[in-house]
Amino acid sequence: MNYRYTSPTLLRGLPLIDIASGCNPDGSPARARGILAIGDDATGLVAIGGIARGAVAVGGASVGFVSLGGASLGVVSIGGAAVGLLAIGGAAAGLVAIGGAAFGLWAVGAKAVGLLLSHGANP
Repeated sequence: MNYRYTSPTLLRGLPLIDIASGCNPDGSPARARGILAIGDDATGLVAIGGIARGAVAVGGASVGFVSLGGASLGVVSIGGAAVGLLAIGGAAAGLVAIGGAAFGLWAVGAKAVGLLLSHGANP
């Protein structure tokens, strides 16, 4: 199903809200771009989508300052696989890493490898 909504309100040339899913009329994938972007492929200050890029990003694959997703990359990153300065997830890598498998300077988890500190159930 194809869906598109773009708010008429603009802030610095970007729509306040942009929602896009499915395909454009020419068959190309729809991409949401706005302050709040929601869609299969979303880029915005706050981005929510299958692929999300933004200051705050939430999605299957997410990149942002604060990032939450299945595969997550950010300064603060939370996800199944998380990489960031503070990484929390099933597999976490970062300056501070917390997770089932945690790798970093400071690491906490069932399998933790820390250069300065590690705490976990390592045999």
